[in-house]
Amino acid sequence: MSALPPTEVDDTIDEDGPSACVMAFNANDPSGSAGTAADLTAIASVGAHALPVITGAYARDTTEIVDHFPFDDEAVTEQARIILEDVPAQVFKVGFVGTPENLSAIAELASDYSDVPLVAYMPDLSWWEEDKIDLYQDACIELLLPQTTLLVGNHSTLSRWLLPDWNAEKSPTARDIAKAANAFGVPYTLVTGIPLPDQFIDNVLASPTSVLCSEKFERFEAIFTGAGDTLSAALAALIASGTELNEAVTEALSYLDRCLENGFRPGMGHVIPDRLFWAQPESDEDEESAINTLEADFEVPPHSTRH
Repeated sequence: MSALPPTEVDDTIDEDGPSACVMAFNANDPSGSAGTAADLTAIASVGAHALPVITGAYARDTTEIVDHFPFDDEAVTEQARIILEDVPAQVFKVGFVGTPENLSAIAELASDYSDVPLVAYMPDLSWWEEDKIDLYQDACIELLLPQTTLLVGNHSTLSRWLLPDWNAEKSPTARDIAKAANAFGVPYTLVTGIPLPDQFIDNVLASPTSVLCSEKFERFEAIFTGAGDTLSAALAALIASGTELNEAVTEALSYLDRCLENGFRPGMGHVIPDRLFWAQPESDEDEESAINTLEADFEVPPHSTRH
């Protein structure tokens, strides 16, 4: 049998490929709703390359999380440090990583790469045991927030976590939450899902001293799983690609809105954001509408978004 000819390595670089990399720390989600699945598709969808570091795995369906099985911190550290010796990351994105030990490992890594921005997302942990929630969030405050550039979370989740003793008649504003986060070292906080009248919600990027930008959307009636990971991953990818923070927040929220608008229900539970909505084939009606729009003096009407 003759030997195969030696393989020639193509040294050419594809200039059209992603130019930015996001290292995403998250748990595997077998439903494809949130976790690493959301990170991978959202980061790729907005034009960056994901470096996924698996920190554990959920046991869940599209309705609820039944359990979570964390990796040990050495496994998390080895995954991250080995690839970082080869591929530089422009942004770290941290979702739910399961244990205080994993938070400590990620915080140490972030400290070693202090010039890399870190986007942290705090999900709703109400499915978990209360004592584990307390330990995890306390570790996040002590270890991760001092390394965090941008904290992302729902208004109710961040309020309960960062302002547990809030007793004013009105609920805390985004600036109140940003001030609380800043006390632990976070310069910017994106607060989502702030209730407004008439079925609208607000999403506000704030610093301790000011509101930097806000985007209002109409609330969707459906219950979604994975919206927070989708938003924070897209935002991390946009920042990694060099987009200015205010613009990145606006673009990421608009992207999320389109993902939710095109959401689908693969099982019997909640709706999943379609993070690749742009890749779906257009219907004949959509194509005809697009042609008519282009013929009308190239005037494209603004997209009306709603949550």
